[in-house]
Amino acid sequence: MPWTTPSRIAVIGYGAITDEIVRCLEMRGQLEALACVLVRGGRRNELAQKAGARFCVVDALADLLACRPQIVIEAAGHAAVADFGAAILASGCDLLPASVGALADSAIAKSLVTAARAAELWIASGAVAGIDGLLAARTAGLKSVTYTSLKGPHAWKGTPAHDLLDESAKERTKTERVIFFSGSARQAALEYPQNANVGATVALASLGLDRTRVELGSDPNVAGPLGIIEADGEFGRFRFEALALASPSNPKTSALTGHSLAAAVCDGMCFRALDRLRALRS
Repeated sequence: MPWTTPSRIAVIGYGAITDEIVRCLEMRGQLEALACVLVRGGRRNELAQKAGARFCVVDALADLLACRPQIVIEAAGHAAVADFGAAILASGCDLLPASVGALADSAIAKSLVTAARAAELWIASGAVAGIDGLLAARTAGLKSVTYTSLKGPHAWKGTPAHDLLDESAKERTKTERVIFFSGSARQAALEYPQNANVGATVALASLGLDRTRVELGSDPNVAGPLGIIEADGEFGRFRFEALALASPSNPKTSALTGHSLAAAVCDGMCFRALDRLRALRS
């Protein structure tokens, strides 16, 4: 199924990512394509005032689907993919999740594959340098892919990573790089759901969630969240680095995330994921 730019879009969640999506669509002169935004119960009136008359704000999935969007962007976390993803696809509406790491959960992946009979699951590629190269390398003898995510020591506080490090390692993070996780993209996404969406995207574009390696580390010398993709195969090898600064209003997400989702729906900067999930289950 070739990409067709949708004329009606809906979004799940109304936080920092959706703010960026709205701003991007306004800059492009395409805000009229945004049909509605789904928010949590109890916040509809408040967020409807924020939206003004620009688009509809609803608090039930049935109301979102009644707006007849052609694609729904998920921008509300892994739980939103689990709660709404299958129903959206089963309705015949395409889905574009920001929380790509949720697809590492085999139960969620199975529910999406089963539900998608006349719809597609798309993954945005704009926030990750090198995705186009990985997609091409899949059929050019790709043999190994490693994604390394490095952040300053303070960025890992409050995550499972901080608890994994003993006092000696925590002390070393002040002066040197410390890799605290090394495993598959699936393991990374399941154990670090707030920090592994890019790793899952890299995996789905390349060797899959179980064959793509992910390393997570603390490094006091990086200026911001640094992502490194390294790929090797019969085609040769490449390495991409991206210093993805955090969103000013939400330090847990990249400033590029909302822009990449807008570019996905407006320009087709995305790739299909259902075939990859089907292949990984076989």
